[in-house]
Amino acid sequence: MPQPHTILIADDDPQIREVLRILLENEGYRVLEAEDGTRAVQMANDTVDLLILDVMMPGLNGYRACAEIRKTSLAPVIFLTAKAQDADKTMGFASGGDDYLAKPFSASELLARVKAALRRYLSYGAKTAPAEDERITLGDLSIDVGQNQVSRRGEELQLTETEYRILLLLAQNRKKIFSVQNIYESVWQEPYFYSANNTVMVHVRNLRKKIGDTGEANAIIKTVWGRGYRID
Repeated sequence: MPQPHTILIADDDPQIREVLRILLENEGYRVLEAEDGTRAVQMANDTVDLLILDVMMPGLNGYRACAEIRKTSLAPVIFLTAKAQDADKTMGFASGGDDYLAKPFSASELLARVKAALRRYLSYGAKTAPAEDERITLGDLSIDVGQNQVSRRGEELQLTETEYRILLLLAQNRKKIFSVQNIYESVWQEPYFYSANNTVMVHVRNLRKKIGDTGEANAIIKTVWGRGYRID
């Protein structure tokens, strides 16, 4: 029998933690709880498959906790917050988050987001035997599709599953221009909505930093102004 996926909840409100724990355990997940960001960072080991972080926690808030967790873990992070402005979402994605759910939220919406994030992450982490034709080379950047690994000059890069999927989408469709809507619907696998524009832009910016794109002239990922992104 397969082991249940482990989800770590971090929220300073014990009642919210209890509600989330009951919802998730009823779906068969194993649930861990942290009362603040500091404890979440301590508990975020390689047995945790997904994290749900409240943004407004005393001490180490959700954004800072996520940034620390990203140093050792690529597991998806879903933020919970009463703040749902675009600027707040941008900050969350910039710190390494994958999704954002505003309070109050419905049980069905939360579970749908959790299942979608786990599906994408587990697909990203499913290593298979590499095949010769499953390697894409972009200058000194190499994508091993069979192993879901990206390296530059022989050094493996630590991409989140969202960053990897964006890169792979563009790399497997060289010279094709992908609009923000195209990217969102292909990678997130859900209908595009207006505020998703910032979501994609922040993830592309984070991806560019990791792959060493320092200037548009020599960038691997090209911006086609007014239209989207492409890889030549």
